[in-house]
Parts: sequence; structure tokens; C-alpha cells
Amino acid sequence: MRPIRRTRCVPAGLAALSVVLASLLTGPVAAAPAAAAEPASTVAESASATESRGPRLYVPDANPDAYSQALDLVRAGRDREAAGIVAMATTPQAVWYGDQSPAEVEGLARDIVRDADRDDATPVFALYNVPGRDCSNYSAGGAANTAEYKAWIDAVARGIGHRDAIVVLEPDSLALLPADCGQDDAEGTLTAARYAEVNYAVDKLEPLSGTRVYLDTGHPGWHSVNSIVPRLVKGGVTRATGFFTNASNYNTDDVNSWYGKLISSCLAHVAEGGDSAECPNQWWSRADAEAWFDENVDTPAARMKHFVTDSSRNGQGPWTPPAGKYTDPQDWCNPPDRGLGARPTLRTGDPLQDARLWIKIPGESDGLCLRGTVGPEDPERGMVDPHAGDWFPEQALELVRFANPPLLTEE
Repeated sequence: MRPIRRTRCVPAGLAALSVVLASLLTGPVAAAPAAAAEPASTVAESASATESRGPRLYVPDANPDAYSQALDLVRAGRDREAAGIVAMATTPQAVWYGDQSPAEVEGLARDIVRDADRDDATPVFALYNVPGRDCSNYSAGGAANTAEYKAWIDAVARGIGHRDAIVVLEPDSLALLPADCGQDDAEGTLTAARYAEVNYAVDKLEPLSGTRVYLDTGHPGWHSVNSIVPRLVKGGVTRATGFFTNASNYNTDDVNSWYGKLISSCLAHVAEGGDSAECPNQWWSRADAEAWFDENVDTPAARMKHFVTDSSRNGQGPWTPPAGKYTDPQDWCNPPDRGLGARPTLRTGDPLQDARLWIKIPGESDGLCLRGTVGPEDPERGMVDPHAGDWFPEQALELVRFANPPLLTEE
């Protein structure tokens, strides 16, 4: 159930990209224009489609292995697939930080916000350095202690300064507490420290003039609204812009947006003195939930907590494992035949949803997926999956092939 994600920032392969583009732009394929894929004016950037109006999201340097794969595909005469890899790699997506020193992360963040400012675009930072992250599993790591984490957050804040930025703060930090994975003591020391760390980051980053901070909810198939709302409140969501959902997971846009509305409405109910246990959750009928909120919540949308969602790999929705085949299907871990989802945008048409983002870097592996078997191969793929955060060429091609809406169109 854990989403695994990239924790490093890699330099650009600009020379390789130039060669790929020169090869592809003479061919018969092109990236699908965002407006054609989404009538609601999606913000998207690709090899041949650039948003020309309104707020834009920043396109960071891609994993160099994406460029290498595209070049190999061109050499093999597979130009259309190469064009898809390039279009995917040059779509706005998050910049992940988590293993750098304070000095390193300060400089990297400063470089990104300056570059984004020159492009009149907003960067998305996924900060992933909380102590004990991922319950010490595939993406184990993070700061050694609270003091080290605070110093790291201070450095991120100095790097961002007063320029615009969206901060996706610590995926899994609230959905996967130390107490959830048996790492805490009887007094809940580590869980209390986790809440203190998230609160510190909110209080350090949200006051920056151009920064919006969003807190972790996991995804709609994990925590109920009733269980995640108290965690958000304890994590400081009342002082943040809002929360994010579906990071590195596969739930559809409709499910994600509904989950976000339920959480936002429940937070408003709690702010008015209500109890989160009373709130409708994602398993209520929508009609019953809407009726409940009409009766119990009168906070205007402008004063409610907003949210962002991850559509990087949800084009085909969640994977349904074969019934009874695996003792632990790991449906979150490199599931087969998934596709890229809708392109990122800052204009969702929903007064509560600030953005749809590509938080997870599409094409990078979730880790070694054994699905309850002895391994070493992933039994769904017949191969050993790359380590978490490494480029996964086979999965990258699947994401392009099964993208919904399509990534490529014929000219």
C-alpha cells in the first residue's frame, strides 16, 4: 500500500534531449495538445505543446535515463515511442528533495525557483526528508532526528525565499505514522515527533510570500476521511494552504477530487466545532454525503482548505490483482499496464482543487516488487524491477502506451 518515490534530483541531459528532439520533430508524430485532451484548459508542457496563456507549472530537468531511452528508441527506428518518452519527460512534474545536505538543498531550491521565475512558471517541490520516512522500507532514509530535519527545512525556506512555489510536504508522513508500522514506543514518542516536524515545516514554509504548502493524506483507498482528518489537524493543516492526495498512486481523477472535497468539507465541519467521526467518508453514497454537508457545513469554498491531486500514473486507474494469486499483491508497486493521467494544470474548474499535478516522476520505479513471493523477479513482469527511484524503461513505455488522455496524436 505504500507509494515509493524518487528522492534525488538529477542534472539535465540537455545535449541528449536536443538530439532526440531534432530527430523527432522531423517525423509524423507529435505530443497531443493539452487543450485537445482536456477542455478545461489544462496547463501542460511537452516536446511540441506549450501552454501560452495563464499560470504555468514548471518543467524541471528530467531523469537523464529518459533521454537515453529516447535516443535508443530513435536508433532502433521506434520514433513514435521515443516521442512519447520525450513528451512525458518534458511535462511539468515535481522536483524531489530528500537526501541532500542543508547547504545542497538550499542551493538547488534557489536555482529552481530562479529558473522557474524566468519562465514565469511555478515549481512544485516534493519534500521527502522526515525522520523515519516510509517506515524504513523501500524509500528508507530521511533526517536523523528532529533537529537535523528543522535545519534542513530552514535551508529549503532560504532557498525558496519570496518566489512562487508549491510544496508537497512529506508524502506518507501523516498517512504512515511511526505508530502505524510498529516503530514507536508505548509513549508514542516518534509519532509525537513526526507531528512536531510536520508542524515546524508548515510554520516555516507557508508564511513565505509565494509558497503554498499541502499536507499528506495518502490516497482514497487507504485512510477514511474520518481517520485522516484528525491527522491533518494535528499536522497543522489549519495553518497550511491545504492537503494533497494520491501521490504516487493510481486512483482516478474523479475519485481523487471527491475524496478531496470530502476531506475539505470535514475539516470545515471540525473547524466549526464538529467531530470528524460524524463526517461522510468516501464509501458513503455521494447523494447522502452532499445532503449531509448541505445541512452541516456552511463555510464558503474560499475559506475552506484546498487540495491538489497526483495524476501522473492514473490514466487507467488502479490495478486489480488476480484473485487469490498473491499473498501480498502490492497493488501500489509497479503495477502492470498503467498509463499517464491527465496533464498537470493550475486551472481545474473546481473551487477547492488548486491543481492537478504530476507528483510522482513517471518512469521511475516503485522498487523491488515481489508480491509475497521469494523473488527475485516481479512475478507480474517476469523480471527484477529496478530499485525505487531508478528509471524503469519497460514501465515508462507502458505509461506512454496506455496514457489517458493519449499523449501523442498523428499530425
